[in-house]
Amino acid sequence: MATEDKNRATAAAILPLVGGAANVSSVAHCMTRLRLGLHDRSLVDDEALRALPAVMGVVEDETYQIVLGPGTVARVTPEFERLVAEAREAAPESVTAPVSADDLAAQGAAIKAQQKAKNATPFKLFLRRIANIFVPLIPALIGCGIIAGLNGLLVNLGWLPAVTPALAAMASGFMALIAVFVGYNTAKEFGGTPILGGAVAAIIVFPGVAKIDAFGQTLSPGQGGVLGALGAAVLAVYVEKWCRRWVPEALDVLVTPTLTVLISGLVTIFGLMYVAGEVSSAIGTFADWLLSNGGSGAGFVLGGLFLPLVMLGLHQALIPIHTTLIEQQGFTVLLPILAMAGAGQVGAAMAVYFRLPRNESIRRTIRSALPAGLLGVGEPLIYGVSLPLGRPFITACVGGAFGGGFVGLFHQLGDTVGSTAIGPSGWALFPLLDGNHGLGSTIAIYAGGLLTGYVAGFLATYFFGFSQDLLTEFNVSQAPAPSTVAATGGPHPAQDSAPTGGPGGSGNTGGPGGPGGPDGTDPGSQEKAPAGV
Repeated sequence: MATEDKNRATAAAILPLVGGAANVSSVAHCMTRLRLGLHDRSLVDDEALRALPAVMGVVEDETYQIVLGPGTVARVTPEFERLVAEAREAAPESVTAPVSADDLAAQGAAIKAQQKAKNATPFKLFLRRIANIFVPLIPALIGCGIIAGLNGLLVNLGWLPAVTPALAAMASGFMALIAVFVGYNTAKEFGGTPILGGAVAAIIVFPGVAKIDAFGQTLSPGQGGVLGALGAAVLAVYVEKWCRRWVPEALDVLVTPTLTVLISGLVTIFGLMYVAGEVSSAIGTFADWLLSNGGSGAGFVLGGLFLPLVMLGLHQALIPIHTTLIEQQGFTVLLPILAMAGAGQVGAAMAVYFRLPRNESIRRTIRSALPAGLLGVGEPLIYGVSLPLGRPFITACVGGAFGGGFVGLFHQLGDTVGSTAIGPSGWALFPLLDGNHGLGSTIAIYAGGLLTGYVAGFLATYFFGFSQDLLTEFNVSQAPAPSTVAATGGPHPAQDSAPTGGPGGSGNTGGPGGPGGPDGTDPGSQEKAPAGV
């Protein structure tokens, strides 16, 4: 089957299982997930969706999220949108929800209230907005990061000297203007005019600011970076909204944009650039200090606690920190350490495979999900294996802690390991690695951290991940039922609804958002208590 036909077939299989086109109110996607706004959640067949070969899992949040994996989701989403549009054109009268507003309230109120109570706290909603600003930038960060790594390799080897300047321009162009994109996305997310947010943020990277003095210091282009751009765009949104309320309609088209750029620009130049510059410098200094002095201890804590942070929806706060470090230093030293959480999951899953020799259902899930886990997409292993079992999720975090401790130790010894972009994890992070002692040393340390995470996660899970009751319950022959075992999502001993996200928020265990990158980056969802602890 051609790739386009395969993606359309996947979209066609999903559509009726979410209640059809009439039940879909919005369609979007992140690094790994198809995100659907639905009129009536009760029309969704969760188990049938999980059983689809292309579906790795499903997540309930503000939107209904179907985990398809990186690459696949970007191809399936346009096909899904086309199918929805075609269905609505064929039956325009069915565009609205198939049930009345009263029916929707009666059927969905309990689910909606429970989910919002867990995930819609003001702090988490704020983090979700921050993630929505940075997650769309991840593809460009990845592409430019890989080109930067390739260029560095060619420069070190002395190859293709006529080509490397062009590669350097490709790799650096986006980062030179990233503040503009952050400003644009910020204004869009906070309800302003996106281009005005971008215009105000562009002041930060304009070379002419080098002629301006603020707080007794001469400003430098880019001072304040993405944090300054974020603050400037938020201010622009509030100024614009104030103008929309008070400026007469006849003058609005002239006065509102002018006052928005003028007021926000002056505050940015004579306040935000300096303040945000100090904060950005402090973030870089603190990250270096933490790993230089804390070393293995700091790495142990970061690697071990990352997945619990994901479960609480707090990992989104790391995305602007990663981006700031990349902007300042050329790479983020935190991501390789946080990526060890995925290594612990892989090691734990392998231990489960050997500890449950009779449970062919779980073993089949592990065999199918392990390649994705090695590449940093941890959702199938977490949803289908470690989290439902309970203890293996905890021992997997232990594996991630030891892997993070390994990388942190070498940082303390002077060997820095960083990533030039956010998003990928596991083996997929190798092309993005950078450091201070050559590529060979950087790759060796990161590979050693992964191996440490695999081994520690395996040993911790094999010896401490199972109680006798857990072995008695799960180490039995089980014929996989189509309704509960997905081809890549696995069995579901306990109902789950949590996301996994990357150090940056993409939708996987290593990336931002995000997977989870990372992917987030995938914000805000929480998991029900795992069974069998």
